[in-house]
Amino acid sequence: MKRRQFLCSVAAVGSISLIGVARAAGESMIVYKDPNCGCCEAWANAMTNAGFTVTVNHPDDLAAIKTKYKIPAEMQGCHTAVSGPYFFEGHVPLEAVETVMSKRPDIAGLAVPGMPAGSLGMGNDPQASYDVYSLSKDGEAVLFMSVRPS
Repeated sequence: MKRRQFLCSVAAVGSISLIGVARAAGESMIVYKDPNCGCCEAWANAMTNAGFTVTVNHPDDLAAIKTKYKIPAEMQGCHTAVSGPYFFEGHVPLEAVETVMSKRPDIAGLAVPGMPAGSLGMGNDPQASYDVYSLSKDGEAVLFMSVRPS
């Protein structure tokens, strides 16, 4: 690859990243979490850094929030975020959140079940391997993306 092509490629990739931040700017997000959970706080901070206006709530009954959004038990994570018509359950990667917010698919939300090591908020592990599911409005889960080591 020639130097000029390389520099143009780098500039294009940088622009794509900025587009995601620009799309998130002005979008509000509520994160429902346990007040003692640091990994949820790290995830919320990542959303703030991406340009979302984040409000963190500590409900007395987090399970009631998951029930309200009809998140199946097998898809639940440790926190629930809501932005516009979508929920983001658990440690959903920023790339997936930005994709949903920009493309506006006809889904209820995304979920990363459990607390996978290396997922956003759960440490920086280049060997992280987990799946992100989209959930229909009836609660049907479909693989949205897989995160695998490079």
